[in-house]
Amino acid sequence: MNEYTPDRWLVVKIHGGGWPLTYKVFACWYGGYLDPDSWKMNSGITKVIESKKEYAFHGFSGSVYKCRKGGYGISSYGSMVLLSIMKKSKEAEVTMEIMPEETDWMKLIEAD
Repeated sequence: MNEYTPDRWLVVKIHGGGWPLTYKVFACWYGGYLDPDSWKMNSGITKVIESKKEYAFHGFSGSVYKCRKGGYGISSYGSMVLLSIMKKSKEAEVTMEIMPEETDWMKLIEAD
């Protein structure tokens, strides 16, 4: 099992084009002096566990994204990447929506 703790994160809702309704974490990390900014998108959220400081989003692949409360958002690099993914998805008739920050993540899977 891989664990990731992003600097910034969003949840995207994906559906359409034969794609089953799926929620995914889009995670961003800031680079440093020698390392570039980076991003990852999880395989799809299967379970959410809330603690005092973070949400643990479990994915289909077994990975866990430990997302800090207050870290909802995206870096400028991540924004460019996500916009590109969303554009390509639209061309394939797949809809991607960024979920609002005030979403009740604990009810995410049962909502739709």
